[in-house]
Amino acid sequence: MDIDRIFLDGNNEIEAKKMSAYMRDQFKFLGIKSPVRKKLQKEIFKKIIKPKEIDRDFVVEFFEKEYREFQYMVIDYLVKQKNFLVEEDIFLIRNLITNKSWWDTVDIISSNLLGHICKKYPNIVNEHILSWINDENMWIRRSSIIFQLRYKEDTNLEVLSKAIKDNLSDDDFFIKKAIGWALREYSKTNSNWVKNFIFENKLSSLSVKEAEKYIKKR
Repeated sequence: MDIDRIFLDGNNEIEAKKMSAYMRDQFKFLGIKSPVRKKLQKEIFKKIIKPKEIDRDFVVEFFEKEYREFQYMVIDYLVKQKNFLVEEDIFLIRNLITNKSWWDTVDIISSNLLGHICKKYPNIVNEHILSWINDENMWIRRSSIIFQLRYKEDTNLEVLSKAIKDNLSDDDFFIKKAIGWALREYSKTNSNWVKNFIFENKLSSLSVKEAEKYIKKR
């Protein structure tokens, strides 16, 4: 099955320029809109998906492709197959986060794949995530802050607190946004904890604004 050709045949130069501009021209696009891409992927996945198995060669090969749509396809594939992630896949996930990094891929990988594997193998948090909190790579630090977005009442508040507090001095927009996002999501579960956390810690105005979005509506 010529997956490259299937995608290349869907090239739309006008849409490609728009998509690239939206991502600050950091990546090349074929210009395949999401609904069309997902339709193409559906047929591709029918051919390549094996029961209870992840094709890691496919993941590595196509994530390295030039056009952004290929990275999206790989992430969608992994989300579809996430129940078959094994503990050692934390290294694969880290590589995906640090390769061709931007919010459009990192956030899905972190909140979905990383969050899933950490819940499946809790020891990963102590063995990997705690060190990610102070990693030199900003996207890894962002991931350590937002990987629990879907956890609700299962959120490890000690880890969340450490991830945020250790990064409060970071002036990067994506870190400040991640802090606010993580707090905002948890406020749906425990708004009092979030209000107290905001009161007791000196957060950036951006983080506070994001964190209080749902609290203020109540």
